Amino acid sequence: MRERLKEGLVFLKCNVRGKCFIEYIPAESAWVPVDGDGYMYINCLWVAGQYKGQGYSNLLLEECIRDSRSKGKKGLMILSSKKKMGYLADPKYLRYKGFRTADTAAPYFELMYLPFDEEACKPCFRAHIKEQSLIPREEGFTLYYTGQCPFTAKYVPLLEAAAKEKGAVLRTVQITTVQGAKTAPSPYTSFGLFRNGKYLTHEILSEKKFEKLLDSLTRSKISEEKF
Repeated sequence: MRERLKEGLVFLKCNVRGKCFIEYIPAESAWVPVDGDGYMYINCLWVAGQYKGQGYSNLLLEECIRDSRSKGKKGLMILSSKKKMGYLADPKYLRYKGFRTADTAAPYFELMYLPFDEEACKPCFRAHIKEQSLIPREEGFTLYYTGQCPFTAKYVPLLEAAAKEKGAVLRTVQITTVQGAKTAPSPYTSFGLFRNGKYLTHEILSEKKFEKLLDSLTRSKISEEKF
């Protein structure tokens, strides 16, 4: 986060104990494969359950809007999904606040935006995301991740150890530059797990969840071989 501050990252937290914050950065410096020059990209808007319904989300978003307008931005954009999912912004709340869908990408991602000027061009996913041309095709698991979310520092080594213990192939690729993130194979660059060329999940898995996934896939393979 310290490194991103010089690129225009803003981190605002409400004066409460717990997860209640917004984090945003100019789109040109955002670690995400989108095109939206002149927009502000919201990395994360997180209000923990105990603080929901108390107006904190509105407060944080309104300050982001005020700040972005003062910096001459065209509008805001944020990564969401067709239905509410972990680690992605709630589409129902975003639509309530005036956001619209700018673009979509398989299997469930939506890029939503809030223009400050109706004449502003829509942001969009980069072409390789739509074409799925950079998806890893190797057999086994491939995990792309960045250091943007502190959870990856904890869980990626645990997943590597779990895969080794189970005899599963897991390749991990850490994205370390904004240029690398702009060419990442999936929209959510903090964590993207693939298997045999298929996208599995963007949700950061704990060791137990990953082991459960491995066991489930093993059972499925055994069942297929029987029939």
